[in-house]
Amino acid sequence: MNNDLELALDYPFGDRLPERGRCLEVMPGIKWIRMSLPFALNHINLWLLRDIMHTPEGSVQGWSIVDCCIHKHEAIAQWESIFENELEGLPVLRVIVTHMHPDHVGLADWLCQRWSAPLWMSGTDYQVARAGSNAPTAFAGDGGADFFAQHGLQDPEILTQIRARTRYFVSMVPAMPNRYHRMLDGMTFNIGAQKWRCISGYGHAPEHIALYCDGLQLLIGGDMMLPKISTNVSVYEQEPEANSLALFLDSIDKFLDHPANTLTLPAHGKPFRGLHARIEQLHSHHRDRLAEVLQACTKQPASAADVLKVLFTRPLDAHQTTFAMGESIAHLHWLWFKGDVQRTLGTDGIYRFALPATMPERLIL
Repeated sequence: MNNDLELALDYPFGDRLPERGRCLEVMPGIKWIRMSLPFALNHINLWLLRDIMHTPEGSVQGWSIVDCCIHKHEAIAQWESIFENELEGLPVLRVIVTHMHPDHVGLADWLCQRWSAPLWMSGTDYQVARAGSNAPTAFAGDGGADFFAQHGLQDPEILTQIRARTRYFVSMVPAMPNRYHRMLDGMTFNIGAQKWRCISGYGHAPEHIALYCDGLQLLIGGDMMLPKISTNVSVYEQEPEANSLALFLDSIDKFLDHPANTLTLPAHGKPFRGLHARIEQLHSHHRDRLAEVLQACTKQPASAADVLKVLFTRPLDAHQTTFAMGESIAHLHWLWFKGDVQRTLGTDGIYRFALPATMPERLIL
């Protein structure tokens, strides 16, 4: 992100970050947790919201957790430290998960069992996460490798690593709660004294749910609204002809209904103000990338692996390559669905995209 883009956003906490195993108060009743991740994107933000549950036996004061971190011993130890030092002697009343990616849902089952608390999540993402935790080969293995090979990835070492990732999801999400409370787009519910509204988002996850509180002018954006990096928007083998980028860009425009000075709590990066500016930055970023991809397709038919070198100039490891390949396919599919390019399946079994007049092989509609 260049300096001009950086200056368009306001970071009210400056360079302050929560200490390991502790929280930083965002405002009364809202606490910020930051946990490490073993990836290039090396952290995730989690949130504690002061809450109250009303039961036939009476009202219970406590906290709601938003997002969980992956299932690892270090994260469990950090949670135990937070329970000891930050809950003010009150229990966790519910666990809210924005979407099914492991860094968000990995410890949901442990947290729900630890506190006998219900899980709140969208129906689609709950079912996908539960299927993934019950299927050792989910979201990786031969299917993923074959899909990327069909889009031009030919590096044998990377393909071998993708094929070997047969327990990748379940290693970070070993189990899901057997029951959940479904969150739906437009649904409102109270967390403590404040009313929050669910906002569905697509393109990054099957049914991501962000949460907005009008009374606080506060958005918990999950992965749909990040301040410095662009959310990963990919096409994968489970939905091989998705138009994920169009879904994502349409989804973030929903946030334009909220005030420009909304305080946004992202899953990665720092809390910021400048929501409308950030939405325009993301649209501009993808317009530029789409123009670069289209230019690449004018020279000769291009596969997603060819486009990879246009979109990502830095070296990528196997883990990063899977995300980058998904992004490349997503950008090509946006152009394909729009009619700017057409897709062919070559005699070598690889999909390539080019301007309609230059298509030399069998057209796949």
